[in-house]
Amino acid sequence: MAKAHTAEADAVEADAVETDAVEQTGIRRAIRACSRPEPWKRGLVLAALALLLGLLMLLHAQFTDRGGLGSLLETFLPWFGLFVPVLLAGALWRRSASAVLALLIPAVVWLGLFGGLLVDKSHPSGSDLTVASHNVDADNPDPVGTARELAASGADLLALEEITPQAKPLYEKELAKAYPHHTVQGTVGLWSKLPLSDTRPVDTGQDVGPLGDTKPTEDKMADNRALRTTVATDRGPLAVYVAHLGSVRVLPKSGFGTDDRNRGVQALAKAVAAERNERMVLLGDLNGTMDDRAFTGLTSHLRSAQESAGDGFGFSWPARFPVARIDQILVRGVEPDSSWVLPATGSDHRPVAAGIRW
Repeated sequence: MAKAHTAEADAVEADAVETDAVEQTGIRRAIRACSRPEPWKRGLVLAALALLLGLLMLLHAQFTDRGGLGSLLETFLPWFGLFVPVLLAGALWRRSASAVLALLIPAVVWLGLFGGLLVDKSHPSGSDLTVASHNVDADNPDPVGTARELAASGADLLALEEITPQAKPLYEKELAKAYPHHTVQGTVGLWSKLPLSDTRPVDTGQDVGPLGDTKPTEDKMADNRALRTTVATDRGPLAVYVAHLGSVRVLPKSGFGTDDRNRGVQALAKAVAAERNERMVLLGDLNGTMDDRAFTGLTSHLRSAQESAGDGFGFSWPARFPVARIDQILVRGVEPDSSWVLPATGSDHRPVAAGIRW
């Protein structure tokens, strides 16, 4: 028995020695491979592209905004992270140590910019009020169905943008039971389960120049794209703004056209800065992401519910395959508990919602 035990122990020891030898051999091979000049010389173009990608994301705010290029870059900035695995695949195929090492820079920069959005920060159990916003689309083929879906969401406050004169009575009829209080100012409206007061349109600079100055008030109101109202809550008054800023377009001659949108951002930021109520919520289709430098005036006074209490990026447009969050819920003086995107309706946008508490 002793001899058998000794033989078995010798075999185990031999296996261990052999395993150590294999591991040491593998380590030596890896060290030799990395110490050779070839892996570091290969894939230098990939390494350069990785460095440029990292610098582009890190210094995006310094990028020129001529032709709206900076805003366009920042609108789709999260998607630049997809280039990292693409370049990594190329680096591994080329067996380029320099490219793999260089890719650490864009990977770290992307995680620094957007890594926090990958964590679920919601606390849905403590909300005092649920708010929602939806660009219902002027060409929505089923406004009645959209209204019913939104009413079923259970939101206490429901902001709608891009309301047409033809669709307005349909929304009013379908939402009347769930929301006894509402106001429509031009193409934007707010439906509420709580009383509203001190309601007025907000000028977002849509009519500018000599022609805008001569435009009759009733014509301006028909196209009005923002409102302000006060919601009476058990915790005190809450100022609510609903806005639909100018659209942006990529045009061959002028580039990323943001002039109308940017003018609206500045006007809205001015109105928000002058708001006396310390508690406020801004709901609407702002036609831009909060990474866009054009929104600095707004984000200096308000914070994004999605960034504070969301789970993921919360992309809302286009509805079929969302690639950007241009529908926003911004707050001041209240705490966002949760933020999410509602299912698609007949619109080309998806509705967004958030829970807030005092």
